Amino acid sequence: MLAIVRRYEAAGFRAWPAAAVHYDGTWVVRLTAGHPAKRLNSVNPLDPGDTQHMADRIGRASRRFDAYGRPLTFRMSPLSGPDLASHLDREGWSRFDESLVMRLPLADAQLDDAMDQIPLKDISRFIGASLKVSGSDVSLRPGLSEIIGAIQPEAGLFALEDGAEALATLICVHDGDLAGLFEVATDKSARNKGHGRNLILSALKWARLRGAREAWLQVEAGNVPALALYHSLGFDEVYRYHYRRPPVHG
Repeated sequence: MLAIVRRYEAAGFRAWPAAAVHYDGTWVVRLTAGHPAKRLNSVNPLDPGDTQHMADRIGRASRRFDAYGRPLTFRMSPLSGPDLASHLDREGWSRFDESLVMRLPLADAQLDDAMDQIPLKDISRFIGASLKVSGSDVSLRPGLSEIIGAIQPEAGLFALEDGAEALATLICVHDGDLAGLFEVATDKSARNKGHGRNLILSALKWARLRGAREAWLQVEAGNVPALALYHSLGFDEVYRYHYRRPPVHG
């Protein structure tokens, strides 16, 4: 099981790269000044047995986060292990934002009727559409542009549009036999009309034609509509992760 988790975690790091990456043993410290997303600004432990000098190492990570103006955040997957979790419990750290990692073998996906769609080449156009449909602040534009530009595997930028109006967007990262879906969003005014489903199927068809054999994604456990959509497409849960932060004093 841990080997499977490591595979997805490594794919996630490649698909959604942080601006700065530091290693403290097998703890991966990811920081990104231009974007506040937790997965881009978190400590990611990758070995349950790497628990030496935890307090000192947490202190070092805290200083790095302070320098970036980010709150110290640990992203706890099954690779974090029970010893670190117990240490954070004793120190009063909060736990929040649980997410699922889900997978779908593309041989099982119903893609024959999916529309053939060519990814956008215009990054600026895609980012504008993505920010619009997700309701994100336009101040995130430079940071999102930097992240997309830094993706090393092949990244397909997909947008479903009605004329000049963006309805749904996503990024499909083709990495060997994996196709990762990121930033999946549908405009609030266009939901429950199948736009997200259609765009996902088009992206997976594109990835399968390039040799991908398995799709995967991350979704918040509380996002009930998204979970219903992914389950209906055949995605199954592989594992979960959550975030932790230290108590605020003063």
